[in-house]
Amino acid sequence: MSQTSGKSVKGRAVGDALGPGVWGGEHIRFEVTGRGARIEYDCAHGAVEGRIVVDGRGRFSVEGTHYEEHGGPVRAGEEPAGYRVRLSGRVAGSLMKLTVTRAGTREVIGTFALGRGREADLVKCR
Repeated sequence: MSQTSGKSVKGRAVGDALGPGVWGGEHIRFEVTGRGARIEYDCAHGAVEGRIVVDGRGRFSVEGTHYEEHGGPVRAGEEPAGYRVRLSGRVAGSLMKLTVTRAGTREVIGTFALGRGREADLVKCR
């Protein structure tokens, strides 16, 4: 898959959407779907609702939702409290660098190095 369509708008390259597939790394599994992405961390999970489009340099920035998890059983009636995040990064071939930042506070939740088709190295909280 090419990363760009070769077209330009106002001097900027128009990118292609990231193709479906699994990207894995330490403490993260990032599964791109036709509609967005599902993310699994050691003690959290998240989602991106919408295609992830990369520019001519392989960069992207999308909004998502992040849900923190905890060890132990989930109690009856317990609903995970999610919050908005910004997922930004760069794709170069089969490698991705991803930074997840909490919207509003700009607190960096994590920066990850992922490989396409690589298994995630997760340690789920218990």
